[in-house]
Amino acid sequence: MKRMGGGFGGKETRSVFVGVTAALAAQVLNRPVKICLDRDVDMAITGQRHPFIFRYRAGADPATGKLAFLDAKVMSDAGCSLDLSGPILDRALFHIDNSYKWPVLRVQGRACKTNLPSNTAFRGFGGPQALLASETIIDHLASTLGVAPTEFRRQNLYSEGDSTHFGQPLVNWNVPRCFDEVSESADLATRSAAVADFNSKNRYRKRGLSVVPTKFGIAFTAKFMNQGGALVHVYTDGTVLVSHGGTEMGQGLHTKVCQVAARCFGIDVASVHVSDTATDKVANASPTAASLSTDLYGMATLIACEEIKERLAPIAAKLPGADFTSVVQAAFFARVDLTAHGFYSLPTDRCGYDWSIPVPKGGNPNVRGTPFNYFTQGTAISEVEIDCLTGDSRVLRADIIMDIGNSINPTIDIGQIEGAFIQGLGWLTTEELAFGDREHPWIRPGNLFTKGPGTYKIPSFNDTPIDMRVALLDNANNPFAVHSSKAIGEPPFFLAAAVFFAIREAIVAARMDALGTRSAAAAFQLWSPATSERIRMACVDDVVARALAGNDAGSVPLEEASAHKTKGSW
Repeated sequence: MKRMGGGFGGKETRSVFVGVTAALAAQVLNRPVKICLDRDVDMAITGQRHPFIFRYRAGADPATGKLAFLDAKVMSDAGCSLDLSGPILDRALFHIDNSYKWPVLRVQGRACKTNLPSNTAFRGFGGPQALLASETIIDHLASTLGVAPTEFRRQNLYSEGDSTHFGQPLVNWNVPRCFDEVSESADLATRSAAVADFNSKNRYRKRGLSVVPTKFGIAFTAKFMNQGGALVHVYTDGTVLVSHGGTEMGQGLHTKVCQVAARCFGIDVASVHVSDTATDKVANASPTAASLSTDLYGMATLIACEEIKERLAPIAAKLPGADFTSVVQAAFFARVDLTAHGFYSLPTDRCGYDWSIPVPKGGNPNVRGTPFNYFTQGTAISEVEIDCLTGDSRVLRADIIMDIGNSINPTIDIGQIEGAFIQGLGWLTTEELAFGDREHPWIRPGNLFTKGPGTYKIPSFNDTPIDMRVALLDNANNPFAVHSSKAIGEPPFFLAAAVFFAIREAIVAARMDALGTRSAAAAFQLWSPATSERIRMACVDDVVARALAGNDAGSVPLEEASAHKTKGSW
């Protein structure tokens, strides 16, 4: 399989029916068949990221500001078939806590069958939806208690050694450190005061500032998938050819695998090549998914390289000062095998979670297993400005610090962080889906209306932060992955939620001008994505009040207008 142009989970399973169709036609016609879907057809039939509804009861101690309990019910829209909805719901249940310590937490989940095309995997795999719900709950509690959301978040973070609601202890826990370091580097205190000053001087332009942490579990939740293989050939000219089970889709997997092999043999990375992924070289590969591919195939490659290096050691000992090519040539004439197969699987005690195992009342849920090998962590701060009359929003600045261990390739990883953040920005601000339902009776039931660039808006150059600063956490080792690195593909995606909650803070500032108090201004529900219409309608004023009155004379009371829930833009 050659390098793909890009992929974020959507074709992990939803390519099957297209492939089967092509195979059937090829069998009948006895000739090669290629199918290329038009973009609108592709979007209409292959499914989307799962929509979620979260219903919850939560509490915190007013005296201490500490979280007390969370009882949540999670419902995902699976569409017309199960597809990957089960493991996607699993990951949502695992991430409902985000980075916060809930002394008591109960969460129940259900995948709902609907008349939509089957929804499927997308970057984050259910995690971002639950993380967004977690931050919404935290924001709701902070508003109810009348405390600053940033301070409330910071004081309720997990500490080193705490256990999650599924019983996994947190080791090498760096979210508090990320939170503090990005707050200092972004000059949070000074900028918060500047935002407040700006808002006091402007009626129809408001700014908001928000800090959002994240932790993202790394491993397939299906235990058997946490395995990978690699085949390494060393040639007599000193070059190395690696075949492994992962696929390259622009995420830099092949580059990192080359670096692992080059580092092991002490040669230039230009001497290492990765062949196209093929099942006749490495069979039975797991999907290139769950952000786990460098962990699996990098380690498998390292194991194979170390096996060859061990065979070369006696030859190298006889040739002090010789370069790698000379040692390899001598080994060839000494009839040393210069090929090795490497296989790596995550340790049994660091992956796999069996939901069928009963947990005794008051017992530790870790009897079911440990679902994740480790957590990639980080914190983002975003500052936004909204136009209260049009609902337009722009990101003035974004600061991000990620704990990704000892990065194998910092350039690739920073690029992944930037790309994930912008993709998450689209998910939370512009990429609205409209299906035929009771609220859209002019669309055929179950049909997707927003299935092309005319109606489905991804971020453009103008939507990116004016000032974006990304840093990697120093001195953050990770003993559970190759060369102490960490996975990076999916974890940064959710950090764009800092933009969503900064928009909410800006809306609160606008509502305070109309309603008077923060408690009244903050009592509203902002649906995701925060489109221009939703922002405009949430910035309650006389114009909104008159608009909600419809054809009637006058306007509805501001208090009634402030409770209006704008669900969509179409």
